[in-house]
Amino acid sequence: MDLSTDNEVLRAAVDWLEQGSAVTLVTVAQTWGSAPRRPGALMVIHADGRFQGSVSGGCIEDDLVQRVLRGEFEHRPPKIIEYGINTPTSRRVGLPCGGRLHLLVEHIDVATQLATVLASIDGRQRIARRVCLNSGEASLHTAADIETFSFDGDNLVKDFGPAWRMLIIGAGELARRVSQLALTLDYAVTLCDSRPEYASGWQVEGTEFSVRPPAQLVESFAPDEHTAVLALAHAPALEDEAIASALNSTAFYVGALGSRKNQRARIGRLLRMGVCKTQLARLHGPVGLDIGSHTPAEIAIAIIAHLIATRNGQNRMVARVESQDG
Repeated sequence: MDLSTDNEVLRAAVDWLEQGSAVTLVTVAQTWGSAPRRPGALMVIHADGRFQGSVSGGCIEDDLVQRVLRGEFEHRPPKIIEYGINTPTSRRVGLPCGGRLHLLVEHIDVATQLATVLASIDGRQRIARRVCLNSGEASLHTAADIETFSFDGDNLVKDFGPAWRMLIIGAGELARRVSQLALTLDYAVTLCDSRPEYASGWQVEGTEFSVRPPAQLVESFAPDEHTAVLALAHAPALEDEAIASALNSTAFYVGALGSRKNQRARIGRLLRMGVCKTQLARLHGPVGLDIGSHTPAEIAIAIIAHLIATRNGQNRMVARVESQDG
């Protein structure tokens, strides 16, 4: 689930609907062969042709816009349309990658349901939206026992939320770089540093800053499966209790800056604090992927890349190994 793009698409759809315009919501239902977007990808098209999101690499968005402008989907029930080789649209629009895809197209003129989905995301609740092609109805459901995405030819089910969050301990240059990248991926970023000299110099628009003790903030933050916790201060007195608390949560990623030598020392301290080996196995340190990074900007990219890989289930990626043992 690309929640960043989902949020952008849903917010655009709700804004346009609340302004009085109908919209066309397009969802990738199935793909075959090489396809640039996965099932569940969203695009919304305004009645005047403006759009947000994408369902291909740019191959078919223009055709969809033209079909909306012609009123092809207006006041009609949800339907599946095809693009790609050996489809009715292949002469007009081809997919250079040689793939084929089915798209669910919905004409929507009321904002209520999509606004409810957005409210659930903002409230850190999972919610699923089901569209039944047979009845033409769309309904909302609790997503606890529903797969992230499914399509059986009649029912398309897609879940949403909650929003991704990032808690960073230590407000140095690396934290600034990581925060800026995380914001582009639609993370809600919170910085935590109780040291006055760092707090006064923090200037990254769009982030929240806390001077509370990190361990207390982690507890109140209640990290869940959509939360990453990064310890970037290189200061055991500031970080260790917070790391222990994060490892006791369901955060999908807990990482700490430092060399291999520092990581071994950190693990020893955490063991003495009562953190079990199973929890310690979740700690990424040195944090980030091994891409030969050295500068703050490079290390930030390595960290964000590892977060993306972890979110996408690519756990075979190699963690970063620092060149120095100091």
